[in-house]
Amino acid sequence: MSPSHRRVEPEELDGLAADDPRGRRSRRDLRRVHVAMRSISNLQRAVAVLRLAAQPRRILELGAGDGTLLLRFARAQRPRWHGVELTLLDRVDLVSEQTHAGYRELGWQVNFLRADALEWAASRQTRSYDLCFANLFLHHFEPAPLILLLRAVAAATDAFVACEPRRSNIARVGSRLIVLLGASGITRRDAAKSVASGFTDRELSAAWNTPGGDWNLVEFPAPPFSHCLAAARAKPRLRTAEPQGSVNEL
Repeated sequence: MSPSHRRVEPEELDGLAADDPRGRRSRRDLRRVHVAMRSISNLQRAVAVLRLAAQPRRILELGAGDGTLLLRFARAQRPRWHGVELTLLDRVDLVSEQTHAGYRELGWQVNFLRADALEWAASRQTRSYDLCFANLFLHHFEPAPLILLLRAVAAATDAFVACEPRRSNIARVGSRLIVLLGASGITRRDAAKSVASGFTDRELSAAWNTPGGDWNLVEFPAPPFSHCLAAARAKPRLRTAEPQGSVNEL
């Protein structure tokens, strides 16, 4: 059985400066945690569920962190996606030159959008996307702000994939076992909080409270520790071409 209610608490990593050594170590820990969670496979499964009619050309990632998870996903795609304009949104730019180079090797153009996700959600959306990702990000939000964020996502994109911690007993046990990965105390404590604030059943679908539009939603567990939502607009919107260029902030 899973815990009955979500409990959202601030995670320590979010309060650390970008150059704090403890934060750098925790972000390295997270790369190993993603392997244990099978995050790339989970993203691939969720994208497959979307049944996209065409390869996405404009992609947004919310809470992108250092950008390495989506880079691994992009490298693992078969066939690979080409000619992608990727926008990475986060409050702090942690994307290294090495990561930028990795995207360039794939033929992806990367823009960084420095913004708080809720401020972005409250702003007038001037750019549109074919696909939006959120990886281990939505669990940071209480129900009301989560609904506001997802409404903004629905207004900005035609397809959305979120892979989050699953609120379950096995995930709770897993959060304790990451000590075996050499995870720091900060990462171990944050992992327990992430599970407590994770999702189960149809909770993400219920938060997808979008006025207007016809969406197909598929919400599913992604063993052993994740929970995913794939949302696709039934009739993608026609868009005019948008000017390309570097995006630095709102």
